[in-house]
Amino acid sequence: MSFSRIFVLGAGAIGSIYGALLSQKNDVTLIGNKAHVDAVNSKGLSISGDINQTFHLKAETEICGIPENTLIILTTKAYDSAKAIEKTKRLFKKDTAILVLQNGLGNEEIVKRAAGDKAEILRATTTMATEFSEPGKIRFWSGETTIERNELAKRVAEIFCGCGLKTRLSNDINEEVWNKLVVNCVINPLSALLRVRNSELVSDLLKTVRHGIVSECVEVGKAERMAFPEGLEEEVDEKISSYTNFSSMCQDIMKGKKTEIDFLNGKVVELGRKHHIATPVNETLVCLVKWLEEKNAIPRKN
Repeated sequence: MSFSRIFVLGAGAIGSIYGALLSQKNDVTLIGNKAHVDAVNSKGLSISGDINQTFHLKAETEICGIPENTLIILTTKAYDSAKAIEKTKRLFKKDTAILVLQNGLGNEEIVKRAAGDKAEILRATTTMATEFSEPGKIRFWSGETTIERNELAKRVAEIFCGCGLKTRLSNDINEEVWNKLVVNCVINPLSALLRVRNSELVSDLLKTVRHGIVSECVEVGKAERMAFPEGLEEEVDEKISSYTNFSSMCQDIMKGKKTEIDFLNGKVVELGRKHHIATPVNETLVCLVKWLEEKNAIPRKN
């Protein structure tokens, strides 16, 4: 059964891709910043890369009303999750569903606290990559969406697959989140610090740094009762070598925006302290990225 409405809340690059593809068979509204919303409403959403097409769909700067049987796809930056949900939850109906589709660790707990018992929360991850060229224009690399398995997820997956979004259900979404976290902890801060595309990070000169990040993530993850395959460092290297986009954190730093470092390497450092595990490589990266934010005059407080 389809949803009566789908809102993409925080429709930047990745959210816009989901909204565009889902709009082919669903009533979709992008919720984003004014410049992007105005461009989409006036000229459509232009996507290049693995898809080359202009999509004409609705875009607004805020959600003004939510009908019954609505799906909200949350693609705000992780640090904006609580604010976005608290601003909107007065409009929720008893069957409102929220799909949390963000980078980082601990996101769904934040959303659940903000929403209370007013919505059903689903966690998902994606391997799709995007670059925000300018308002109304997105570059896109295809990938897979993974959603935690339950009855609601089956509905979402069916709708996604019907619109060309490759989707699978997972019996252990925490494992999916952690595996993506490890990759992101390598890609995001290093690409942001060096201002390079992700694939350029697979250099022998950076091998010790990359593998140090992964090793610390794995040690902390195991303390959190997660399991990881042997040779994960090489597996991460292989994945990164095929990613030719600029990471989201690199894009944020280049645009003078706040990053999600606290939900990536920062979360590894936080959990490391909890378990008395040293994470010097990740902690160094957190400090360096926050220094770049400070240089860009980005406040840490929300």
